Amino acid sequence: MFIIPPYLRRGDCIGITCPAGFMPANKAAKCIETLQSWGFEVMVGKTLGSASENYFSGSDEERRDELQAMMDDDNIHAILFGRGGYGTGRIIDQLNFKKFIKKPKWIIGFSDITILHSHIHRNFKIATIHGPMAGAFNNPTDSGIYIDYLRRTLTGKKITYNCDPHPLNRKGKVRGILVGGNLSLLANAIGTKSDFDTRSKILFIEEIGEFLYSADRMLYQLNRAGKLNNIAGLIVGGFTEMKDTERIFGKNIQQIIKDLIDKYDFPVCFDFPVSHDPKNVSLKIGIEYELSVSKNKTILKEI
Repeated sequence: MFIIPPYLRRGDCIGITCPAGFMPANKAAKCIETLQSWGFEVMVGKTLGSASENYFSGSDEERRDELQAMMDDDNIHAILFGRGGYGTGRIIDQLNFKKFIKKPKWIIGFSDITILHSHIHRNFKIATIHGPMAGAFNNPTDSGIYIDYLRRTLTGKKITYNCDPHPLNRKGKVRGILVGGNLSLLANAIGTKSDFDTRSKILFIEEIGEFLYSADRMLYQLNRAGKLNNIAGLIVGGFTEMKDTERIFGKNIQQIIKDLIDKYDFPVCFDFPVSHDPKNVSLKIGIEYELSVSKNKTILKEI
């Protein structure tokens, strides 16, 4: 069984930190304003809008120490990351989870934060939230409903998600613990202390900006590592801004995935709204969901 951190109430504090790529402080202003309008206090770390002159939001030590401090601070009830990019994997083995295990709190983010989700999933069996980060709050027209999913998720609401049918969907109804995230990070986690268990679980994947051949390679890596052998179901999210080589690969990403999983019989949903696009729902990793894929629609609901 997974441990579920306490859901948030008015007056609880959310910490914002950047464990990976640099993010200007003004990019988080709308996020801070929105969180406060929901009734939460906000503590902003120094890595947000830091004086860093390179890709990262601070040195490895600065990013590690700030995340560690927020994990250990009893006055912070959830940690929302400013952005992903790259860098969390450089510091994750230096983090001390002893206090976090005793008093878990919600970890919220996606993309590069996938490594933190999978690490906590494997080692501590504590639920986390794969959801929008601070930058997503800047596009209310496109992502307003998806931002509200985060509010509802943080406050303990059980959400049912509906998704339009896709011609490559495979019908079925299953239950299982939800696990997944960014394809690149999932592939990179294999064989490390952050490797993840997919047995009898519903796996979801999404990606951005990769070449088709690279995505194909990572999918085969998951398959060769046995990550698809015994899953309950597969949710394929957005694969945005995918690139092709000068000599074309010959398949789009949906066909690549479809051909790879043809030998399996688990239900599959394509184009689910989990992605680097504004359409990015909040999903609780480590919580049991029911996935129902039919001819007319797909439903994912928390049990």
